[in-house]
Amino acid sequence: MSDDQFFIPVSAMEMPRFAGMPSFMRLPHLEMGSPRIDEVEMGLVGVPWDAGTTNRPGPRHGPRQLRDLSTMIRAMNPVTGVNPFTMVNCADLGDVGPNPIDLDDSMARIAEFYAGLRERGITPMTAGGDHLVSLPVLRGLAADGPVGMIHFDAHTDLFDSYFGGFRYTHGTPFRRAIEEGLLDPKRVVQIGIRGTAYNTEDVDWGIEQGVRIIRIEELFDRGIPAVMEEARAIVGSQPTYCSYDIDFIDPSFAPGTGTPEIGGVNSFQAQQVVRELSGVNLVGADLVEVSPPFDAAGGTAWLGVSIMFEIMCVLAEAIAARRDG
Repeated sequence: MSDDQFFIPVSAMEMPRFAGMPSFMRLPHLEMGSPRIDEVEMGLVGVPWDAGTTNRPGPRHGPRQLRDLSTMIRAMNPVTGVNPFTMVNCADLGDVGPNPIDLDDSMARIAEFYAGLRERGITPMTAGGDHLVSLPVLRGLAADGPVGMIHFDAHTDLFDSYFGGFRYTHGTPFRRAIEEGLLDPKRVVQIGIRGTAYNTEDVDWGIEQGVRIIRIEELFDRGIPAVMEEARAIVGSQPTYCSYDIDFIDPSFAPGTGTPEIGGVNSFQAQQVVRELSGVNLVGADLVEVSPPFDAAGGTAWLGVSIMFEIMCVLAEAIAARRDG
């Protein structure tokens, strides 16, 4: 880590939160060609793309609103004691510019960007975008072999296709990721699944592959500590990805999303599950499906960046553990 203050967020004691250029968590903004890019250990990246959305569009606007609301984040987690910004070098690496009229080109651009992060040893914290962004992110990160995943969501995103055979939507990314060898299905845990269904095809396929699917009823019946203990045991000590869909949270707390489902966790429980990731060998994470048009006041985005901060804390622990070995 650098011994200067370059990678430390701007303090609200020095610059009011409503002033200055917004970056994620008020961190320095670096382009991939910047002189200090190789010092970055955790990169915050926006992927403003929602070409996989099948109903209510809007997550393409998520990263911008998330950046703006992230100026409210302070540096230390008072519950865990972690300050990710002093533990590892963090920076805002900007957005991956998608092609809004070409899905395949956009996925190629995203995968290339994340492959570049992997080559530089930068662990990404991604702000989406709809959930299809996770597929090209994994294509960039898992080139050396499949990773495990702990996935918080109301939906499995394991469907095969939509609209007569179209295979790339926000309901299909993890089926594609398993088929492409990016995810080890026996090390994938999905938590919070709920809502009405078309059928059981997605769940049946996932179970056949070895995916552990934990419905919201089981989470509430057993409790967060017990469920997360099982999740940690399933992924073990090998490289693991975390994907967090904002619709894991009940829409009374996070209405700004395209496919809300009632009966989810509250905002405190949303934090608790992330804190239980401590000790997992996380190699990347995303927070997706924040859709500003459905919550222009920003409450959903504020909750989203608060969860991003919680994820950053456990990511920082994992990065430091690998670095200090």
